Amino acid sequence: MRWMQPLDNTCIHAEADVRVGGRFRVILRGANDEEHDVSGTYLEVVPDEKLVFTWAWRSTPERESLVTVTLRADGAATELMLKHERFFDEAARDSHNEGWTSSIDQLVALFD
Repeated sequence: MRWMQPLDNTCIHAEADVRVGGRFRVILRGANDEEHDVSGTYLEVVPDEKLVFTWAWRSTPERESLVTVTLRADGAATELMLKHERFFDEAARDSHNEGWTSSIDQLVALFD
């Protein structure tokens, strides 16, 4: 909840059952009090290495996309690679790119 707050949204709910077949759900609140509800299912879980999960907004469940997060040791640091694919259109891709970049920047800030 401390880092998944993209583009000035506030994370008001987060849950995760991190196992193959498990689900996650995140609810964000925007500056205008609009809520954004996203959830998905974990398809692949390799501890300390990789997560693959579906991603669908409650408002558009038919637009399910796929996220792959890979972690790799890099000396005393960890490299995080995030790939989000299977978007409905380019606008959705670009919007998610902005959101992920904002959230990952906040994650990095937690460890600085």
